[in-house]
Amino acid sequence: MKIGKLILALLCMHQFVFAQTAKEQVRAVQNFDKNWSFIQEDASGAEQVAFNDSKWRKLDVPHDWSIEGNYDKANPTGRGGGYLPAGIGWYRKSFTLDQSWSKKKVSIQFDGVMGNSEVWINGHQLGKRPFGYISFNYNLTKYLNFGQGKTNVIAVKADNSVQPASRYYAGAGIYRHVRLVATDPTHIAHWGVYIRTPEVSAQKALVKVQTSVVNESAKASQVILETSVIDPSGKTVATSQSKQDIGAGKNIQLNQDLEVANPKLWSADEPVLYQTLTKIKLGNQLLDDQLNTFGIRTFKFEAASGFWLNGKNLKLKGVCLHHDAGALGSAVPLKAWERRFRLLKEVGVNAIRVGHNPMAPDFLELCDQMGFLVMNETFDTWTAIKNNGEKGYNLHFKDWWERDTRDLVLRDRNHPSIVVYSVGNEIRDNLDSPEGFKKYKDLQDLIHELSPGTPVTMALFRPSSSKVYTNGFAQTMDIVGQNYRETELVAFHEAHPETKALGTENGHTLATWLILRDKPYMAGQFLWTGFNYLGEADWPQIANNQGLFDHSGNWNPEGLQRQSWWSNKPVVHIVRKEENAGAGNWVSNWTPTDFDTYDVAKVEVYSNCDEVELFLNDISLGSKTKPKNDSPRAWEVSFEKGTIRAVGKNNGKEVASELHKTAGEPAQIVLEAEQNTISNNWDDVVYLKAKVVDADGVLCPNASKMITFSSSANAEIIAVDNGNIISHEKYKAKNRLSFNGLCQAIIAAKAGSGKIEVKASSAGLKEGSVTLNIK
Repeated sequence: MKIGKLILALLCMHQFVFAQTAKEQVRAVQNFDKNWSFIQEDASGAEQVAFNDSKWRKLDVPHDWSIEGNYDKANPTGRGGGYLPAGIGWYRKSFTLDQSWSKKKVSIQFDGVMGNSEVWINGHQLGKRPFGYISFNYNLTKYLNFGQGKTNVIAVKADNSVQPASRYYAGAGIYRHVRLVATDPTHIAHWGVYIRTPEVSAQKALVKVQTSVVNESAKASQVILETSVIDPSGKTVATSQSKQDIGAGKNIQLNQDLEVANPKLWSADEPVLYQTLTKIKLGNQLLDDQLNTFGIRTFKFEAASGFWLNGKNLKLKGVCLHHDAGALGSAVPLKAWERRFRLLKEVGVNAIRVGHNPMAPDFLELCDQMGFLVMNETFDTWTAIKNNGEKGYNLHFKDWWERDTRDLVLRDRNHPSIVVYSVGNEIRDNLDSPEGFKKYKDLQDLIHELSPGTPVTMALFRPSSSKVYTNGFAQTMDIVGQNYRETELVAFHEAHPETKALGTENGHTLATWLILRDKPYMAGQFLWTGFNYLGEADWPQIANNQGLFDHSGNWNPEGLQRQSWWSNKPVVHIVRKEENAGAGNWVSNWTPTDFDTYDVAKVEVYSNCDEVELFLNDISLGSKTKPKNDSPRAWEVSFEKGTIRAVGKNNGKEVASELHKTAGEPAQIVLEAEQNTISNNWDDVVYLKAKVVDADGVLCPNASKMITFSSSANAEIIAVDNGNIISHEKYKAKNRLSFNGLCQAIIAAKAGSGKIEVKASSAGLKEGSVTLNIK
């Protein structure tokens, strides 16, 4: 099944389900995102049923209220949280349940609430979860009212007022999906199906399925567990059936082995997905059923040769990603992640480190579908504080690490994309002590227990000062992971060749790339970062600027160069120093800010082609062959207005080229849509790019124009952005200054059909427009 269809399935279901089997399900799963009431303050008594919330704002979740606020240097989130607002927000929702649900067990599932959440149902407190990144659920059954006219009220308090709580932007509110689930009293436990494929060949694959069954009824019974494996076409290819007695109030685990003939393997290039359909029966009565997605693959890390997937040696060419998506904050529609993943694929990225906390489950489902290998990470801190996040998870680790780690692994362990867990990022706890050794071992042992065969690492910080390379700590790790200082990791491995090595966080330098390229034992590297992210920046900057792409999704020079190292396709990119004679930043255009003072252009071409020839106004400036060390090819060019063009050749044949033109005065706006269709679904959005161009359509990279967006009534402009890390403009708006000649609007549909008209205008410029179809 093609990626587009898989993504559409997620957009519609928040779960990958084959049409042939979805209709068989008896478990009721109800989307619970719509029609919440919200207020951004501490509303005393809001947990009580009779509380009057009629004047609160009406909205759907996922929702991040922090991203809607104003940038202010005085905001308590500070450098880490990107100077956006913090505080307390309350959400309430009234709902009714059919009388038929009274015989079921009803739970509510949150994919994430930021942060320090408290939840009540009909005035009864269900619990607290301080860790805003973790998914959690509560059993509602004994507090619910059923039947016509009988109302239930759920209330959620999200409190991130204790600051600074994070070294990077975290967001605020119910920022991930919510659902109600109703099951028979005898049912599959939450996250209760665990699937492994420990033995795989071209002829057959062993699929081991462990199922946890819960009997919450008042009497014992004998249940039948039936598990089927369904191939990508929807065909059942293996079935197993087991019988087991289960006492009242008991939980049992059943193990089944299924054999799949001639399996199609999951890989980064061909991410083929299977499913299991699990049924619980009492005689002929179907009590519960559940679909779970998995992939058939084998992987391993070897000390001498790095990472292997399905018997093939493979370098993990990875990036680190935070959970915000620029103007959207932390409430990120799935289409926004799909867009980012597509851009990373263009670079040649095949792996993602989630930094430094659990992502939403649909993020990982998309990794499964698009073929990204994942380092799944738990925490940025243990107990020791970090600057600009002194009041974060370090306050909760001691009491919550086990519960949060357990929930993460139980939720995520079926994802074929996950090949390694990290239990910490640059941990400042004393690792040269018995206590430090124990904390790591406890975390590693728990993951081994819950997901046997998946290795564990952590992102070591300054090993020479923490002494982990000399005190035996590193040898206790399944894989030795280190942030930066790559030569230290090389030296440690070469002194201890029995250890496995992985770059957990790495910079963009040529020397760093060559270590991955030339050291067979280096399993992979994860660049900091794939995209610029909000926070971890000093005012007036509001975003960290180390991404392959900016936070709007525009290419940074680092992305252009990385593509020349990592892509399998021919690549040619021209960059020049922004200021005369080699001063300033690298830019990708041929329009200086000051023509009078720009005489000598230092030009580099990033390319993986055997030969590159450079032309200025169609006159050759010579050809250069590919250096053995993959360094850029450099020219010093006497600047002339006009065109600069690079041509890449392999075996004497042109295979790639790039052309830059000098822009004239801004004349018009060109509005471009990245897709021309959209559905009326929270997870589906369209990115529109407004380009300020001259009369010939050449982008004006120095144009700073206020662009105003407008749309027809059947759509909403949910955010605007321009990728500028020092812009303090609001994202929830309809206008934005262009930056590097560009700005962006993100559109959501508000109707089920029709055409959406969007316009972009600016004083003195010809208007741009685009039409979208609602599908």
